Amino acid sequence: MAAAGEGLRRAARAGALTLCVLVCAAPAMAASGGRAAPIARAGQQASAPVALTGQAMWIWELGRTEGGNLARIVAKARQYGLSAVYVKAGDGSTSWPQFSATLVATLHAAGLRVCAWQFVYGRSPVGEANAGAAAVSRGADCLIVDAESSYEGRYLAARRYVRALRSRIGAAYPLALTSFPYVDYHPAFPYSVFLGAAGAQVNMPQVYWKDIGNTVDVALARTWMLNRVYQRPIHAIGQLYQAPTATDVLRFRAIAGAYGAIGTSWWDWQEAPARLWSVLAQPITTPVTAAIADPGWPVLTRRSKGDLVVRAQQLLRAGGRRISANGVFGAQTAAAVRRLQTAARIPVTGVVDAATWQTLLRLPVTPAPVVSPVAPAPAPTPTPVAPSNGGSVAKVARATGGVPASADLPAVRDELSGKR
Repeated sequence: MAAAGEGLRRAARAGALTLCVLVCAAPAMAASGGRAAPIARAGQQASAPVALTGQAMWIWELGRTEGGNLARIVAKARQYGLSAVYVKAGDGSTSWPQFSATLVATLHAAGLRVCAWQFVYGRSPVGEANAGAAAVSRGADCLIVDAESSYEGRYLAARRYVRALRSRIGAAYPLALTSFPYVDYHPAFPYSVFLGAAGAQVNMPQVYWKDIGNTVDVALARTWMLNRVYQRPIHAIGQLYQAPTATDVLRFRAIAGAYGAIGTSWWDWQEAPARLWSVLAQPITTPVTAAIADPGWPVLTRRSKGDLVVRAQQLLRAGGRRISANGVFGAQTAAAVRRLQTAARIPVTGVVDAATWQTLLRLPVTPAPVVSPVAPAPAPTPTPVAPSNGGSVAKVARATGGVPASADLPAVRDELSGKR
């Protein structure tokens, strides 16, 4: 989230696109009556922690946020309709003293909910878990884990972190992940671990449309299309840095709500222009729910690679298919997909498309006949190299403790490279 505060200026990495992803878009308008087809929420509304609902603001450096004056923070939050603040509590294994029991108690007394957030790297997952648990012990209403480039490829570290953290804070404590919004740009990032069964209950993608270089509509549609498969309620984070227009900020609120976001929040308090604060409290007078099209589903084909493939393979395994969750869409996965499609009486293609995702996620199947590319054209990529004994990709994954073969893939692009 606040990588610049830790001296982390991430440069976009060039490389071949290793995950073949297309949009399988639902028809923009239903045939009868010109209204958009209903959006399958994929579990968006289930068990959302209250501290992650409503509208909130991120606090990076308390001293640069209203001068660290809690009374002024409370007054401004009330004036502009904020229900919560998310305050940085740690960086890696180091706790930040600005997140204190006194801060939490003061903001609670004023009716604000307070979540802690920590930036993690994966170098010392147990130490990072200890720092996260320390913030929880100071009274935080939830903990938000900010994992980004440093965690790409670190599946084992992610598992150790989640296990250690849950052992300290409990299985039910409200936990959220915030990371890159465009999952297909980061095939080696362990979304499936952080958003797995023991992981975060809420997904908080950083949808910084100006930084990404997209419009608000495109950035949110692509984010929802790629993240909905993890079946976690989505809380959309927008940007107030880089001087966005008031129209875009209001549009972000409206579109995120139409997609079913459980809440919205803004990066970040200390960089928010004075002219935009009033936009946060402005009523949305033109609802867009009836006009917005379903954002579609990622399409996985033979030779697709990455965490989206891991997620599909996990769902196939949960349904009784005997395959390895190795992150590579090979013959074994294609055969399992065809068997699923045959059993579900949907078109048998061997491709994970809209109907197949909906079947895997046990959602109503709705048609999505329009298919168009949403990512750069994939370049040929080498087949993952097996050990000298000729073992299969699945054996390689098992030999490395369940780390998928796709964990070695480079990022396609850092869409948030200009983020502060």
